[in-house]
Amino acid sequence: MERSGIAATYAVHDRLLSNRASRKSYASAPQALDDVQRRVVEAVRAEGYATVPLAELVPDTELRNAVLAQGEAFVQETEQGLEAERQNGPGSGAELRRRPGKEFLVRAHSFEGVRLGTDHAWLRACVSQRMLGVANAYLEMWSKLSYVDLWYTVAQGETAERAASQLWHFDFDDKHLLKAFLYLADVDAGTGPFEYVAESQPGGKYHGVRPWRPASFGRVPEEDVRSQVPDEAIRTFTAPRGTVIFCNTSGLHRGGFATAGPRILATATYCSPASLAALSERNFELDPSQLSELSREGRFAVT
Repeated sequence: MERSGIAATYAVHDRLLSNRASRKSYASAPQALDDVQRRVVEAVRAEGYATVPLAELVPDTELRNAVLAQGEAFVQETEQGLEAERQNGPGSGAELRRRPGKEFLVRAHSFEGVRLGTDHAWLRACVSQRMLGVANAYLEMWSKLSYVDLWYTVAQGETAERAASQLWHFDFDDKHLLKAFLYLADVDAGTGPFEYVAESQPGGKYHGVRPWRPASFGRVPEEDVRSQVPDEAIRTFTAPRGTVIFCNTSGLHRGGFATAGPRILATATYCSPASLAALSERNFELDPSQLSELSREGRFAVT
């Protein structure tokens, strides 16, 4: 009963309320995209994903270097905390932000809503014309930035078994969804590469393996994927530091099964206003005194 009510609320906001107004805002003044942005949008529409070097996506050298430096600081803090745990036991040293069921993943921010400012380099990149422009064009509406974080996936060893988001799943919080993952270190087969079933986004060839429904259970058994998806449709993103992956994660994906070394990345989620109205919550808030520093689209994205 509760799930059907959530689905109905989402449908109303998608068709009539929140998303309708957002689509009008976008249509009234669509942002012109350059070749790099247009290539990303077209690839995500066709395949459900796209990759692009950060240097091409964010040509602002100062901002790009600030994002990478933020990643380095996060790695240093996390590894100091992990070493303190190894030496003295859990709870010693710096706080490591984990969630039950995903103890292998350390986050830069808690999920309960941290206040961020425009000095947060990754947030600043996410609301820039370069990245937000891609999100708005793909979703064909003014989008909301609902999640910003940095992740450190701890290597679990060769005998570990997949769990949680390391298993095939789709994100239940919106069908109008675009995630960005920025690799902050080289990722190879042993450090938990992101994997995606090409064309499994809504409207894609393999979306029928497990069609998206609001607030539905997202896990998909391995045998269901292997029996319906050919090997060549499964993309494994081993890539160097500075690679950005855009993808619609209402399609099938998994990642973070690190066995030989850690995986470090920055991540962001762009969704429709209907998602925040019915299905999801933002994991941060922007310092209100800094809203004036953003564009109209940027202010809309973070409020």
